[in-house]
This record gives sequence, structure tokens and C-alpha cells, in this order.
Amino acid sequence: MEITEGQGRDERVLKLIAPHAETARQALEKNRWASTDEQVLVLQARMLERMDRVDEAIRVLGADIVGKRYGTQNTLTAYAELLSRHGRLDDLRELATGEHAHTVLDIFASALHDCGRAEEAETVMREAIGTDDWAEYRAWLSAVLLQDGRLDDAITMAEPGFSWYDCSNLLAPLVHRLFDRPEELLYLLDHPLTVPHHDHEEFQHAWRAFALASLGRAEEAIAVVEAHPDPLNDPRLVRADMLSTAGHLAQAAVELRDLDTAEAREDLFEVLVKQGQAAEAVTAHPTVAEQRAARAKPASVPLREDGYSAEPPF
Repeated sequence: MEITEGQGRDERVLKLIAPHAETARQALEKNRWASTDEQVLVLQARMLERMDRVDEAIRVLGADIVGKRYGTQNTLTAYAELLSRHGRLDDLRELATGEHAHTVLDIFASALHDCGRAEEAETVMREAIGTDDWAEYRAWLSAVLLQDGRLDDAITMAEPGFSWYDCSNLLAPLVHRLFDRPEELLYLLDHPLTVPHHDHEEFQHAWRAFALASLGRAEEAIAVVEAHPDPLNDPRLVRADMLSTAGHLAQAAVELRDLDTAEAREDLFEVLVKQGQAAEAVTAHPTVAEQRAARAKPASVPLREDGYSAEPPF
């Protein structure tokens, strides 16, 4: 499809897709998980959409959804996104408030939000949370509230999931969205509702140090990482990174040159690029052989038993 776009070959491509789509439908009617080719149904709908035959695309793919001729959620999501793109909100609402809510309710709410119906989108998601307090509903609404500049509301919405594990945890996604808003990141970390991510305080120490450095408060950032060293990271490299994040590039470069390890030279490369010293950066970067040799050495510090890292952007 990508190769033929704009080449006047859409009718031909659609004819090529048709028999494969029919074969996939027949297989899916016998067994929803029998076919590995259901993606062709989505391709057929996308081709019809590209040809401005939107009603037909919706009718054809919609019939597959009603007939349960799909084995994965990808087809369901593609249909919901098709409805969203073309403002078919009534159809999307019906799809999203039934058995497929976990898969497509966020698509419906996003469609409402994107067309200026933010309050209605929020109501839809809050009602869903009221009847089914699913982590993904809270994650969506927290992200949208943050996008709309309502940080306190976003924190309150995500707070029940701040101490959950794995992909259900709602603190880390909120933090990551604030990496370019360090003042608000500090506000979040200091908020009384905020608890350690995965019960590990080191996550917050790393995030706090990054936020301080991003605000140009390098010494405060360095004090945080020195008070709470991470055994997975060389403290000298972390210090240099704090200086670099704070904009003290010359000082960071001095620290990294003094270290003169392969990893330090990789970081020095990045600092020199930021300084506009491309030629020197290339010279400083370790060779592939040097990088491999450095990584083949035994770790100088033990790994934590839980295997988690603090996930800061440095």
C-alpha cells in the first residue's frame, strides 16, 4: 500500500487484496484464531478509505467485527480508529460502551476530546472508572488531564496506581510526561499523594536529580545523587551527566576527559556534539572494539536483586 500511494494503482491493489481478504474471512468464520492473515481485512478497509470510499470501508470492516471475523484486538482497534477519523461518534460510542470497552473506550474518549468535547470525554471515562476501575482508564484520563494543564487532577486520578507494579503502575508514565516540565515534575515528586515507584525510593531520587539539573540547579542535583548513589551507575558519570543536563557543558567535558573510560568517552561525544564540536566529538568517541572490550569486563558493582533501574532520562 505504501509503495503504490499516489501512483494511480489503487483499483489494482484493491483487486489484489480482495481474494486474500475473502480467504481470511472464510478461515476466521471456521475458527477465529485459525488465520494468520486477518491483517488483510484492515488493509482492504484502509485501501477503500484511501479511495474515498469511506462508507464502504466502514460497512465492510464493521461487518467483520459484528461477525467476529477477527482473532486479535488489532482489527477491532483499526475499526474504531476508522470510525474516529471520520467522525462516526455514534457508531464508535456503541462499539466502545459494550463488550469491547477495554479495547476501544480510550479511542472514543479521545475522539470526543479532539473535537472539542473535553468535558464529555472526561465524563465518559470517569463513569467507566466508577463501574470498572481499570488501570488503563485511569492512565488515559490522567494523561489527558495533564495535557489540559490540570496537574493536580491528573495526580489525584493516577494516585491509586502509584504503588502498583509493572505496566499497571501509573506514577512512571506521569513522570515521563513531565521530563520537559521540570518544575511540575518536582511538584509531583513533592506531592503528598506521591509514593515510591515500585516501593523503591531510588526512582524518585533519580527523577528529582534530573528535574533539578534541568532547572540549572546542578549542585543540588549532584547533592541528591551523591546522597543516594545508584549501584548500577558510576557516580562520576552521573555527576557529569547532571552538569551536562544543567547546561554546564564545559565542566561536564572536563569531568569526562579526566575519567577517560570507553563509557565516559561515549558521554563526552554527546557533550561535544551539544557544544557544536563535531570533529572533536568523532575523535573522542571510542571505537567499536573499545566499546566491546569495555562491555566484556565484569561489572564493577553488584546488580540489585530486583533488577529494576531508576528509569531516568540519563
